[in-house]
Amino acid sequence: MIVAEQKPLSEIKYLISPYKQILVLGCGTCMTVCGAGGEREVSFLSQALQLEQSMNSVSWQGFQEYTVKRQCSNEFLDVISDIVTTIDCILSVGCGAGVQTLARRFPDMPVLPGVNTSLLGMEQQPGIWDECCVACGECRLGDTAGICAYTRCAKGILNGPCAGNKNGKCEVNHDIDCAWVMIYKRLDRLGQLDKMRHYYSMRNFKVTPRQIGLIQKPDLAGESDG
Repeated sequence: MIVAEQKPLSEIKYLISPYKQILVLGCGTCMTVCGAGGEREVSFLSQALQLEQSMNSVSWQGFQEYTVKRQCSNEFLDVISDIVTTIDCILSVGCGAGVQTLARRFPDMPVLPGVNTSLLGMEQQPGIWDECCVACGECRLGDTAGICAYTRCAKGILNGPCAGNKNGKCEVNHDIDCAWVMIYKRLDRLGQLDKMRHYYSMRNFKVTPRQIGLIQKPDLAGESDG
């Protein structure tokens, strides 16, 4: 899932400073789970800004609060169409994809980011997240037993452990398990150690291609041809 953290209040105040009527808009999926922009965080942020309004001379005059099920899908944004006609800007506490979806859906409305999107991660325990995916577009999890060497290995090594690991721990941080020892143990458990013999050329992340434009699911592409 996408993980983010709310921007400092000082930065949010600067972003909304030119506007009077503001919609603080939350997201009911990833941002709710990671505690950055769900209904509760929308309420807390709105209250903090209203308190700031009462204590200092500021330009904004009023706030509205709403949390949609998912900001990154147009189908969930129709519910705020009427609200948008009554405000000067949207302060989104959704991820970067949500901010951009809102900007496309409401092209005449300023949309401001209220959080910093940090990573794709999985929950280790409540409030603690492991970065588990870099969305590289070249997934090799099938060969590494579901453990991403890009993110879990501090050096991003793709062909087995380095010489620095000791007692199954990472050379860079002795509190972290070596990713390739983890991969080896899981492949062994699955009876798939032969996959350790695969060789992968190192990726040059400086020239990693990015997808520009629309991405269509293969099955939908096939349906359109028929």
